[in-house]
Amino acid sequence: MLVIRPIQNEDYPELMAIAVASGHGFTSLPVDESLLRKKIEVSVNSFANTITQPGGESYLMVLEDDGKVVGTCAIAAAVGHDDAFYHYRLGKDVHVSDKLNIRREVETLTLCNDYTGASELCTLFLREEHRHSNIGRFLSRSRFLMMAAFPERFSDTVIAEMRGVSDEHGESPFWQWLEQHFFGIDFPTADYLTGIGEKSFVAELMPRHPVYVNLLSEAAQQVVGKVHTNTAPALSLLKHEGFTFRNYVDIFDAGPTVECQRQQIRSVQLSEPRHCHTAEEAELSGDYIVSNGRINNYRVVRAAAQLTESHGVGLSQQVLDALQINCGDPIWLLPL
Repeated sequence: MLVIRPIQNEDYPELMAIAVASGHGFTSLPVDESLLRKKIEVSVNSFANTITQPGGESYLMVLEDDGKVVGTCAIAAAVGHDDAFYHYRLGKDVHVSDKLNIRREVETLTLCNDYTGASELCTLFLREEHRHSNIGRFLSRSRFLMMAAFPERFSDTVIAEMRGVSDEHGESPFWQWLEQHFFGIDFPTADYLTGIGEKSFVAELMPRHPVYVNLLSEAAQQVVGKVHTNTAPALSLLKHEGFTFRNYVDIFDAGPTVECQRQQIRSVQLSEPRHCHTAEEAELSGDYIVSNGRINNYRVVRAAAQLTESHGVGLSQQVLDALQINCGDPIWLLPL
């Protein structure tokens, strides 16, 4: 059975293996033991603490298939709480000469911290052999069920940074231009430094004035706001949830960041609390994401269900056991 649960200290070896498998551009899981162990520690504390408003918490979860860790997903409660959170904002600079009858609109990239305080969907990774049968959809959308059940832990604005275009060697056309003119370090190095929290070089070396997009190399211009091929399905899913691109891109690979108000996310609106009871397998149908709604022992499964009147739901005994709940306990439900 597929079960999503909070990460624990003993999951470190599996988390390191996923960090290695995720490759370049996956900055939320750096291949660094001390940083990964710190992420686990922060997540364990975040699930354990009583929260009245979002701060520096991070909720990192793993997907198990019959006890084997095969994927991860996470939510950062409020980005920029502990360190600077940078983006480029795409804008326009208009040049007009009435005398010469000339008008020019030029796209610009301006460094900003506009998303400080937003909640971020991050660290979504699923091993290749499990990328089928809507398992990725289950893993991704499970986070919206958590936001619906515990709204006090998350911000009103939710964002997701999409991985931008890079080649099989981890080289980004956008970063190559920045490297040549400003930074002098390659994309994997910049990517790694950001992943381990060493962001001071961004403020020190990033252009202090808006960058004219038409002055970038042709290859760099072509990837501004574009996603990596492997990220296209995730972007499509988020668009279906109501996320939109509002002209913010990543400072390293120029991948798009999408946003949505938490209460406007489709899956948040569809999530609902119910009380569970035991039902026979023959009575169950459909495909649902079900959580036990308990933050300090959080569990999410994918299961068939029997919806009844008065907000009841029938689940198999196997599902109740996986959620570690009893008949009559409250649960949260979301159609997959």
